[in-house]
Amino acid sequence: MPTSSHPKPSDLRRAAGLPHINPLVLVSRTDPFDNPDWLFEPKYDGFRGILYTSSLGCEIRSRRDFQFDRFGDLCNRIAGVLGQREAILDGEIVALNRQGKPVFRDLIRGQGFIAFAAFDLLWLDGTDLRSQPLAERKRLLGDLLPEDTGPLYKILTLEEHGRALFSAIKKMDLEGIVAKRKADPYTPATQWSKIKNPGYSQGEGRGDLFRPRERRRAERVTE
Repeated sequence: MPTSSHPKPSDLRRAAGLPHINPLVLVSRTDPFDNPDWLFEPKYDGFRGILYTSSLGCEIRSRRDFQFDRFGDLCNRIAGVLGQREAILDGEIVALNRQGKPVFRDLIRGQGFIAFAAFDLLWLDGTDLRSQPLAERKRLLGDLLPEDTGPLYKILTLEEHGRALFSAIKKMDLEGIVAKRKADPYTPATQWSKIKNPGYSQGEGRGDLFRPRERRRAERVTE
């Protein structure tokens, strides 16, 4: 039987010669703020992922560098959007309801419309962008994705007015906001701040979503 010339999904990043990316860690703070040197974004409730795409295909890897095998269909749809472009994006896998709002319970259950919400562009067509300031990476992300598509879109970014965005996400019942300096590169020394919405309704009972899986693991260990 002939073998395929395409690499297995787990080998795609290596076969395409793309670098391994360690996602930046979010640091918690309690109060929203305004600052003209900062950008502010809604914090969507989903699975953080690094998206790798090239002419060989697409894969999404977790913060701990595990491949999200269950989102193969999403990768296929993203590959249809980006075509032959070689890119690495940082973002969030989300499940959207009919109003376009992320619903974490639906994501866990494999329900809703699954999409990738991108908030950073780290590599494009052979060029490493991590040393570029965030504002420039955002501009290039806008050029790459001039219009939002079903499976792949850009997260809204607001300059300076963090308090106004925080007020809006509370009314929309979103998880919170993320604050980022415009001038910062994408390096381990860079800090992004997350400010959680204390009234976020989907945070209640969140542990129950994972408890059955943990219980099954414990049962297998004790058998």
